[in-house]
Amino acid sequence: MIKRIFLLPFIAVGLSVEAQSLGNSPYAAFGIGEVKYDNSVETNSMGGINTAYIWDFNNSFNFKNPAANTNLELTSFRVQMTNENQSLKSDFNGLSANKHSNYLSNISIAFPISKKLKFGLGYQPYSSKRYDIITSKILADSTVKANRFYGEGTLSTIQAAFGYQVNKEFAVGLRSNFYFGKLSDVEELAYSNAELINGFETSNKIKTFNFTLGSTYQKKFKNDKKLTLGATYTFGTTGNVKTQFLNSTYYYYLDQKLNVTEIEKKTSEDKNLIPTEASLGIGYGHDAKWFASAQIDYKKGSTTMFLGQPFSYQDSYRISAGGWYLPNYNDFRSYLNRVVYRYGAFYEKGNLNVNGTNINQYGITAGVTLPFEKSNAVRMSGIDLGLEFGRRGTLENNLIQQNFFNVKVGINFADKWFQKRVYE
Repeated sequence: MIKRIFLLPFIAVGLSVEAQSLGNSPYAAFGIGEVKYDNSVETNSMGGINTAYIWDFNNSFNFKNPAANTNLELTSFRVQMTNENQSLKSDFNGLSANKHSNYLSNISIAFPISKKLKFGLGYQPYSSKRYDIITSKILADSTVKANRFYGEGTLSTIQAAFGYQVNKEFAVGLRSNFYFGKLSDVEELAYSNAELINGFETSNKIKTFNFTLGSTYQKKFKNDKKLTLGATYTFGTTGNVKTQFLNSTYYYYLDQKLNVTEIEKKTSEDKNLIPTEASLGIGYGHDAKWFASAQIDYKKGSTTMFLGQPFSYQDSYRISAGGWYLPNYNDFRSYLNRVVYRYGAFYEKGNLNVNGTNINQYGITAGVTLPFEKSNAVRMSGIDLGLEFGRRGTLENNLIQQNFFNVKVGINFADKWFQKRVYE
């Protein structure tokens, strides 16, 4: 059955699917869906650099590398939203479409436990899928053959992270991720001269977790310049993924399945859902003035069940570069001088291969952090705005090319809420 999923018409007809629950990519139909993690506005606005990113001020927590939180001194509460806009096209019958979606992409709280130990707790959607596709074909005997492919579900994560400053230059961190959710995919086969529909359904019930180890080294020089090195390693998931495959026949009456007859039903359990990852980063900057960084991420391929058959992701990597610039955070005569300006770019060799073609993506990013009018270097609350322009996929082999324009908005409230409790 899995071979039918990769038919070229199926990919092209994906242009007509409904908007994804957390995104619009037609490639979300495969595997665990379209991965959304990490959704931080500030790091996303810098091309995704985060491994060697230690924010110079005291109001932000880096979940991606939990070791990179040396300067956190305030309680930081963040809420972030994402607006995604996709322009999709294919050379298959000249099809094109536009898709839009909005969703809560991040909510977190972080605070210092002591001068050396920092803690953060957050929620993010990890991946999502929602699609409904119908194809039809007239056979030689005038019988109409119809295939329907549909699926839905969301995989979310709750993350808890600790960062510890070992000495003036070196820090380590640990993050745990708990993943939970349900994902389902169904293929239905029907003929105009048959009463029953043949359905093939794969359901994944996920409760699993993994861990990330992080480290940073930051060397400060006498001229206020600094060099930062960072590394992270994420272990594969170790929890429980229950997969059920059902092959059955039935018919519909008022959207209800009736006369269901099971042909084959089997279940399996697996732990290899979220793959092993590693990241290296390097950054250089001027204290409280500017910072630039480059980073490479590697993600090991993995296998999951999709319509009763193993579906394999290939090894992938991502190269990103970006940074920020702050004219003068103490200039209260000019608001624009206290705005943080962010920039970045990335290229990703994707983990999805369709019809022998890699589904890669690249893009440029920009953003600003707008401090509240009464914010200062001690209590820097504000609004984060981020823009992302890019392209994923290709027109080759009648596949889909998607141009995307995403807008991210976040609010960061930073203050000394837990100061007495923290330093007692």
